[in-house]
Amino acid sequence: MTRSAQTDSFVHDRLPPVAERPQMRYDLPELRRLQQASHLNLVVELLDKAADKGFAHRPLLRSPTLTLSYAEVRERVDRMAQVLTGDLGLVPGNRVLLRGGNSIEMVLAWLAAVKAGLVAVASMPMLRAKELGEIIEKAQPTVALCAANLVEELQLAQARHPALQRIVLLSGAAGQVTLASLAAAQTGSFTPCPTAGDDVALMAFTSGTTGQPKAVVHTHRDVLAACEAWPRHVLHATPDDIVMGSPPLAFTFGLGGLLIFPMWAGASVYFPDAAYTPKVMAQLIHDTGATICYTAPTFYRQMAVCMQEEAARRAEPVRLRLCVSAGEALPDATRELWREATGIELLDGLGATEMFHIFISAAPAEVRRGAIGKVVPGYTAKVVDDEGAEVPLGTVGKLAVIGPTGCHYLDDARQLNYVKAGWNHPGDTFVQDADGYFFYQARTDDMIITAGYNVGAPEVEDALLKHPAVAECGVIGQADEARGMIVKAFCVLRPGFVGDAAMTRTLQDHVKASIAPYKYPREIEFLEKLPRTETGKLQRFKLKPQTS
Repeated sequence: MTRSAQTDSFVHDRLPPVAERPQMRYDLPELRRLQQASHLNLVVELLDKAADKGFAHRPLLRSPTLTLSYAEVRERVDRMAQVLTGDLGLVPGNRVLLRGGNSIEMVLAWLAAVKAGLVAVASMPMLRAKELGEIIEKAQPTVALCAANLVEELQLAQARHPALQRIVLLSGAAGQVTLASLAAAQTGSFTPCPTAGDDVALMAFTSGTTGQPKAVVHTHRDVLAACEAWPRHVLHATPDDIVMGSPPLAFTFGLGGLLIFPMWAGASVYFPDAAYTPKVMAQLIHDTGATICYTAPTFYRQMAVCMQEEAARRAEPVRLRLCVSAGEALPDATRELWREATGIELLDGLGATEMFHIFISAAPAEVRRGAIGKVVPGYTAKVVDDEGAEVPLGTVGKLAVIGPTGCHYLDDARQLNYVKAGWNHPGDTFVQDADGYFFYQARTDDMIITAGYNVGAPEVEDALLKHPAVAECGVIGQADEARGMIVKAFCVLRPGFVGDAAMTRTLQDHVKASIAPYKYPREIEFLEKLPRTETGKLQRFKLKPQTS
């Protein structure tokens, strides 16, 4: 093992004990090379070596006002890294809190921190002072790099958490001391930190579908290994691709899809000036010539009509060729709606912050109705019972995964819930068929057992979404004296429909006609909106208290 270059051992000292860590497998030739490398700095591999691959003068980062090539990004990143290690006095292993939306300035700061051997701790833009304070207490960053429009909540958090000593704005008005102004005064190149493969590159906080975020640690090797799995064997991006999407960079789905994987392929990424709406994204897909899109199923569903409208009013056909869906279960109803609107088959994937990115997926040409896909090369997956024994094909059980990435929580007893006997347990129930396809049933804690029958909430949601009145829905199990649990649905209706007793009966009959009648929602509540995380995941735990 190569000796760590991170002189601050704070994170290393708080990793799980060796016995509680996942087994790491490097079964592909590309992965074995990463395992054997004496030093690995992921920014060196993806950015500094871009010139060797012929990418130096190709575009990497795009916005409405700026386009930067790989060479130009490297030059700016080197200047920022000099500021971090010089002006700000940070040393390898120090944590840096990053707070900003999806933007070029946010990307540059992230790359600079990781190239300097620091641990990048990106935070969701919508977090408030209380939540930011929890991150500060856990990660103990001394410096934060923050977008000017998001600094107020961070300052409130800083006042309560003195571990954060300094906030530096990413950019600002002329005369302000910012990361950009300090970097502009630097000259020369930057010598990257000679990090070992198992040195820590980033800390990602889970998006909180359970209300209890955890700090997930990933190394330089983890991130590069992820590039050699799903992107190489399923995505097949090219240097000519232009990528866009809505997942935040603080979410590993967004970090991989909107930065790491495009860089690995020599592609470019477009960042808008403002937050995406379905209409804006549909317009920009046409305007920018985007070829790959990443977003959540809910957003694809909302965007389908917008894509049809844009296509109808434009002479040139859209260049879009790949649409990646992840973050939550993809209902077949949404897949069909998107295909009808665009002619494109959604590329579904199951991933986890704990695993960095997608490990079960299927290319569009290999889609099987109702299935997420097969295990991605480089990983092994199985469906197991409560004791960890593999169950027969066609049987509902819990997913267990092993591969070149795995769960390492920072100083958290819940490590024992996720990693068991070296296998990662993401907390999902699945069925695997004889051809190796995995069919998602529900989150383990979202499986509804009613009168002895197992009912997966996503299956009921998919049935409801196929009714023209339903825009969004969430399904939970509600305690019931007679049946143990009943299926309860929360529905957001489309404009023009009324959530009354007649609509309840209509939707119940629709579900009974679509799937096994015992799965129908015995109660339906109509809401104006559903609780979701910033990444678009449905927060079912916020629905459950309403039924108590």
